[in-house]
Amino acid sequence: MSLYDNLRRVQDGIEDACAMSGRKSNEITLVAVTKFVSTEVIAEGLDLGIRNVGENRAQELSEKLDFFKSKGCKIHFIGQLQTNKVKYIIGNADLIQSVDRIQLAHELERQASLKGIKQEILIQVNIGEEAQKGGISKFMLEAFLADISDMPHLKAVGLMCIPPALGEENTRPYFAAMRDLFENCNKLQGITMRELSMGMSNDYKAAIIEGATMVRVGSALFGRRM
Repeated sequence: MSLYDNLRRVQDGIEDACAMSGRKSNEITLVAVTKFVSTEVIAEGLDLGIRNVGENRAQELSEKLDFFKSKGCKIHFIGQLQTNKVKYIIGNADLIQSVDRIQLAHELERQASLKGIKQEILIQVNIGEEAQKGGISKFMLEAFLADISDMPHLKAVGLMCIPPALGEENTRPYFAAMRDLFENCNKLQGITMRELSMGMSNDYKAAIIEGATMVRVGSALFGRRM
């Protein structure tokens, strides 16, 4: 299948999920995951209307940064971020989706302060409490948000998760739990969240039905990569 066909199929899936949940497709941001995708192929996707790209690795984002900026697309960093790589991401990614520990938050705050910017971030939640995955425990989320609120150069605008790989229907309870966390966070004093980033190529429709505002899709667009 061509990238054009793949994009149409994903867009149709978003439309179908929105119809099933009484939502509008313009409420959903599609982030095209461009890890290991050449700039030539990404350029084709941008010409087809993709506006948001997501990179998993600091080095690869740095290598593609001039290209992304020349195209005017919105850049998301979605991979696990090491503190020693923050300087390559801060201010270059419009949204850092994978903030999952206080040491990382402090380094982001420090680097954002040096650049004199306010960096938008998402808090990654380990909704399945899986030892091998990044993300803060849902039980620590409120305290973590309170700490972030005290950092003047960071702004938490939402939550992100990678649920257990159990198949589309079996991930729905985890997506529903994330929606509940998202709604509860918005009830906290001084907290305003707009983004709930969840759902990937195999389960983005279930995520939308359960309340996602943003889905991260790679292989369904670009095919499988090593």
